[in-house]
Amino acid sequence: MQSSEPANTKPELDEATLAWLRQVFQYARSGDAEPLGAVLAQGLPPNLRNERGDTLVMLAAYHGHLDATRVLLEHGADPEIINDAGQAPLHGAAFKGDLAVTTLLLDHGARPDTAGPSGKTALMFAAMFNRSEILRLLIERGADPAARDVDGLSALDVARRMGANDTAALLAAYE
Repeated sequence: MQSSEPANTKPELDEATLAWLRQVFQYARSGDAEPLGAVLAQGLPPNLRNERGDTLVMLAAYHGHLDATRVLLEHGADPEIINDAGQAPLHGAAFKGDLAVTTLLLDHGARPDTAGPSGKTALMFAAMFNRSEILRLLIERGADPAARDVDGLSALDVARRMGANDTAALLAAYE
């Protein structure tokens, strides 16, 4: 029996399914670890992406929700998936200055030098926003202070440009 739909079309999701998916993304965004864990335990794929390419773990990590981030990672969420803005969850945690979430992501396989198309690494985000503790952790875990983005800028360069004096001083020791 053949389908009446062309082979390259996908069935549209009904409004109830879309509403449920929006709720799941809200669980990640607001840090509701328990219901998030429940839907993951029922088989929800942990690497779903929204319209901006953000995964559930990106949203949980960016918003500083340690428990929700842990639940997602323990259910197989990939901490290396880059969103449409060229950022991985580690970039978001470094930008926000969340040491606990940064540590958790690294402990679950996030690579300290992952870069999106712009070449920006989490170390560069930590440097730009004067996140000294994050910067130290990333270097301890193997981030390369000499890495350069597509414009040829290093973490030290971006720290200086942003007036991030503390991280610039730390990075100057690596020159």
